[in-house]
Amino acid sequence: MRTAIILSWILTISTFTAYSQQLKANNEHKNNPYYSNTDTRHLNVSNAEWKKILPPALYATSREQATEQAFTGKFWNSTAKGTYYCAVCGNKLFRSDAKFASDCGWPSFFEPIRKNSVIYRADNSYGMQRMEVICARCGSHLGHIFDDGPPPTHKRFCMNSVSLDFELDGFAK
Repeated sequence: MRTAIILSWILTISTFTAYSQQLKANNEHKNNPYYSNTDTRHLNVSNAEWKKILPPALYATSREQATEQAFTGKFWNSTAKGTYYCAVCGNKLFRSDAKFASDCGWPSFFEPIRKNSVIYRADNSYGMQRMEVICARCGSHLGHIFDDGPPPTHKRFCMNSVSLDFELDGFAK
């Protein structure tokens, strides 16, 4: 009985922690007129405009292709059930059902929520040949895709946590 109470308490704390992260993310977008979880129209916003709107870490990653340090992002080891969105524009990107533990230090998914939610671009920076994953709505850098993921796609969408927002199942924004 005591074990059940402790497990219930841990689950409750985890749920409220994820919910408070979600509320914090919502507050971060109060000055962003482009942020929408329902609008899928392509945005043409200049980097100068994004720089005025976005927090510095999000701007550096999403607009200047920076990468957050491995094992430091808020979602790299999250197991909460819900939906991941672009932190810049709110575009729906991934479901937690497609997330897996890859041990690479960044949140990893084997498929996007819709085929047209992301686009790909060759990235030959740092002497490597990779495919960059970009938000199809706002053109922001999300991370990279690799061919070492699990079935059924065998893909690993290796994303930066800072580039993602999360909505816990059962908590509408």
